[in-house]
Amino acid sequence: MAGVLGVIFTCILVKSILQASAAVDHVPVLIWSTQSSLWEGQPFEYEGHIISEQELHNLLQPLFNQSSRNIVLFLQDKLSMDDFTYYRRDHEQVKPFHSVQISIETSASSLVLPAVTMQGSSHLSEYLQKQTEWNIFTADHFPIEDLDIDPSKPNLFLVNLPVLSSTSDESRAHVLANNDLIMGKFTTNLKNRGIPFTAIYTAFSPSKGFKSTDVTSHTGRQLLAVDIPAPARYSPLTVTNGTYICIIMFATKVALTFKNTLHVDLTNKTFVSQTVNSTSSECSDTNTLVSLKYANPAEGINTLELRFLMTNKFYKGSARKWFTFDSLEIIQDHLHTARFNASISAPAEYSYHCQLVGTNMNYASRFIPANKEAQAWEIHISDFQIQGFNIKNNMFSYASDCASFFTPGIWMGLMSAFLMLSILYYGLLMIMQLTTNDRFDDPKDLIGIVTKTAGVGGVRPETGR
Repeated sequence: MAGVLGVIFTCILVKSILQASAAVDHVPVLIWSTQSSLWEGQPFEYEGHIISEQELHNLLQPLFNQSSRNIVLFLQDKLSMDDFTYYRRDHEQVKPFHSVQISIETSASSLVLPAVTMQGSSHLSEYLQKQTEWNIFTADHFPIEDLDIDPSKPNLFLVNLPVLSSTSDESRAHVLANNDLIMGKFTTNLKNRGIPFTAIYTAFSPSKGFKSTDVTSHTGRQLLAVDIPAPARYSPLTVTNGTYICIIMFATKVALTFKNTLHVDLTNKTFVSQTVNSTSSECSDTNTLVSLKYANPAEGINTLELRFLMTNKFYKGSARKWFTFDSLEIIQDHLHTARFNASISAPAEYSYHCQLVGTNMNYASRFIPANKEAQAWEIHISDFQIQGFNIKNNMFSYASDCASFFTPGIWMGLMSAFLMLSILYYGLLMIMQLTTNDRFDDPKDLIGIVTKTAGVGGVRPETGR
């Protein structure tokens, strides 16, 4: 048993060493596109998972199925997810990654892969070139107005960004800011020329180490949850009852899809330009209605209204008030009403927050179609937060999050620990139950017994002469 425990301990130690050594051999890959619904429901599936080269290739397949294929590959020598936290916090004045952040937040489709194997990112250029007959442009010189681009043919732009050769944090921050400016100018030029595109930003190898220890100790979940995308650059939507704010709502993305063909992005109208009409909203101590009316939100739709219905009730079982998000209605052109049921709730004095809300089966909070018209709509809301009761100081209260405390990863860790402790406990029990004989045979007594037995049988033992 001791040998078995030793083998198990050695395996765990070797696995931990291999994981620790592999943890630094991955780089982030950021993708954004002007094409809609390329990775519906996948932006948050790969957090905490290292993407292999084959998995990266599978995720890139939707790019090759588009009617218009124009891919821009921005390659840097070194990049890590830690860079986004460290340089944006301690070097905010030079605004590194500002254009990348804006592009990801405002794009029709985006995918952030925090950890991709170095083999997958370093060979990405060769992989893309093998996929089809591209018109390949090595765009190392700017501007790109002189490039002869034919949008009807597949085009691949390979942009090698300036290297981060300096060891000074300040110098590296300026290089990153300059690279960010290059990417912003390049993609803006393509937009101005009416060329749809997909941009990929990655590096050949990960950057190593930072001087600020407080940053490196908070890189994992904090970075993935906050910095990409970053905290909101616009204010939440507020509704007043004439005297004070009674409803606050926020999301980083509000997108609808009608019959899998018509894509409607309402984010800018709702939170940036705030051209949405919310005057029909109602709020009281028991019921709240958030009414958002949009004029000409998409081609073929003259008017569109979203209606969020919430209720505030006292529940005896918990001896407190809870508010429930009962339903969502989509009213198109004042004729067709699609109704969705929801099972969202939070304490009445809290706000409600969920990273992904919509009709997708993989989302933490779902809108379930309640009538035939709802079957034609798909809903995608990212970083959703809402509060319709007990608003104080015109700001969100503490958020009740939809994410459960015991995630699948935590359960796996607990079960693994329980299994190892069980094996250890069983081994200790076996060792404690080992006993020794309390009596031992005397060799002299054994010889006497044999002699007596031989005499009784009539056989005289031979004696030596």
